[in-house]
Amino acid sequence: MLILTRRPGESLYLGEDIRITVLGIQGKQVRLGLDVPDGMTVYREEVYRRVVEENRRALETTNNDLLVAAELWHEAKK
Repeated sequence: MLILTRRPGESLYLGEDIRITVLGIQGKQVRLGLDVPDGMTVYREEVYRRVVEENRRALETTNNDLLVAAELWHEAKK
């Protein structure tokens, strides 16, 4: 992990098109401003972990799932 020290108003760049600026510090909270390319999705860590878990669960299939899907497809063809 890279650890950097920045003061309010100072920035750092990730590549050429992502800029993170420290907007302020209040107690144990740090306010960050992010300039990212249009269309780039930014998640808080806890939200990102939920998305990853939901995607993992959505990809799980069982033999029963496949049998039900085959039956539905067969019924639709009739």
